[in-house]
Amino acid sequence: MDDDSRDQFDWQLLMYLIRIVRTVFLGLFWMMFNIFFGLYLGYGVPETSTPLLMGIFYTWLVLSAVGFVYILWRMWRKKMPPP
Repeated sequence: MDDDSRDQFDWQLLMYLIRIVRTVFLGLFWMMFNIFFGLYLGYGVPETSTPLLMGIFYTWLVLSAVGFVYILWRMWRKKMPPP
């Protein structure tokens, strides 16, 4: 086997996969956090929550979703250098 072929590693592919893993991790973390407060603690359920707590929870949900999309946009807007 040629020595050059063993030493070649596609770092761009690795960086792309790291972006994918970070996106999935952040998405799952954001969902778990909001599911915990919304469903498990009952802040998002009309039968178990007060209108004030529901308003705070859903305001947080919308603002954090906007922040999450902004973070993803900043992470994915960087162009990959050409090979």
